[in-house]
Amino acid sequence: MASTRAAIRYAKAILEIANSKNATSEVSADMALIASTIQSNSELNSFIQNPLVRTENKKDVVSEVFASVNPVTQSIFQLLLENKRFGILDSIAVEYNKLFDIMNGVETAKVTTAVQMDAALEAKVLAKIATISSSKKITIENIVDPAIIGGFILRIGDKQYNASIADRLQVLKRELSN
Repeated sequence: MASTRAAIRYAKAILEIANSKNATSEVSADMALIASTIQSNSELNSFIQNPLVRTENKKDVVSEVFASVNPVTQSIFQLLLENKRFGILDSIAVEYNKLFDIMNGVETAKVTTAVQMDAALEAKVLAKIATISSSKKITIENIVDPAIIGGFILRIGDKQYNASIADRLQVLKRELSN
């Protein structure tokens, strides 16, 4: 919890700096790269999280791995070195992109399905999103969970629409037991 709050504070600070330098989009792309790289590379993640590794070494490695990123993004590496907070780098990257989306009016719809979404289901979901959300820009994040059997569960912000077969079976089961 504390690291999440810290990550949000760092992300807000980076967003302000990027905004003042008109580099918010570039930094957003960098942050997406950082988050996906750290989350997909267990060796890098373990290295960053390891308390026995000197913070200077972490900065050197991270600076080399992400040498092509924007100077605004690189400035976070020095700040994390000074504050010994490299362990929350991936959280900062995720939080930055959340704040960037909010700033640009983009809302993320989390869609849970039993299998990967196809074009027909995506069209149904987008139609349902239009009735739930007033946001103009929507990104869809597909989560696969075979336990819902079929259909989908749509979450946008604090709203949820459950059109899963598992939910319908639960409703039927309650009706039959009454």
